[in-house]
Amino acid sequence: MFPLALDPIAFSIGALKVHWYGLILGLGALTGLFLVIREGRRFGIPQEFFMDLLLLGVPSAIIGARIYYVAFTWDEYKNNFVDVFKIWNGGIAIYGALIGAIICAIIYFRYKGYPFWRIADICAPGLLAGQMIGRWGNFVNQEAYGGPVHETFLRNSLHLPDFIVNQMYIEKDLAYHHPTFLYESLWSLVGIVLLMVLRRQRVIRAGELFLSYFIWYSIGRFFIEGLRTDSLAFKGSDALASFINGLWSPMKGLGFEAGYLNPNYGNIRTSQLLALLIVIAAILLIIIRRMTGAAKAHYSDPIVSTKQQAADPVLTEQEGKPEHNAPAPPSAHNHPPLEEEKKEH
Repeated sequence: MFPLALDPIAFSIGALKVHWYGLILGLGALTGLFLVIREGRRFGIPQEFFMDLLLLGVPSAIIGARIYYVAFTWDEYKNNFVDVFKIWNGGIAIYGALIGAIICAIIYFRYKGYPFWRIADICAPGLLAGQMIGRWGNFVNQEAYGGPVHETFLRNSLHLPDFIVNQMYIEKDLAYHHPTFLYESLWSLVGIVLLMVLRRQRVIRAGELFLSYFIWYSIGRFFIEGLRTDSLAFKGSDALASFINGLWSPMKGLGFEAGYLNPNYGNIRTSQLLALLIVIAAILLIIIRRMTGAAKAHYSDPIVSTKQQAADPVLTEQEGKPEHNAPAPPSAHNHPPLEEEKKEH
């Protein structure tokens, strides 16, 4: 007797069915918001600013994620356009979500008068937190899993609890599969800790925490994507495919096998190639911004909205500090750790 999969519907209100997928994504968004508000408070940025950002950013991210996914799987939707809007059945791409969210953020930050890179740095750990929790929506939906594995690998090698092992049994395949959702969730958890440590370093400048988020996430995504069996793909040159497979080959040394990719569908996983390009672009941006002086501000420097300055010409950096008379962050010349940073866990 094989294990039964979890019901993707959490509860129903009349004819309305509430899916676990949506609830988990909502929990991820709220967790990320909590981390962002907590950090933003140290710079005197009101929590309403981030709450409005969430209200605008989540729909933008969902739209971007869905457009990205549908664009690469158009053959599945062109004859049944209504299914494009059924996001509760899964089928969203994280890179599309980031594109949608970043476009929204650029417009919103500009409207509010805040520098994009400074606020993006504050948001970086929150983005990873949202992704870490959101991946469990894939778990409930039994999607975004890896290639087949033996049950003993999940129980004895990974020592996973029964509820995860049972959910990794995919009935249509009559096989257990790699819990790639879990791999990515744990990678994101480590990334959150790493970013929180990095932001306490005096050498970190504007934009570098946000770019570090992209570097960390994309490295993990490159290797985890190679395990999946549902990757978006395209047909590219054999040389490029061989290069990507060669970079991924250390995973074989760890005992992992690449997930099956139908050669008629493509020979290059889109997310793997995009992950490589993002890592390269992020590293180059950090170098270029340092060399050109575009990253003069440090992470710990005060953040002041240009709209505030326009409304009050005598506004100084000291007035960028939080209310309740908390001390303002130090100047860019001395960079001692912020007082509240010392209390971070």
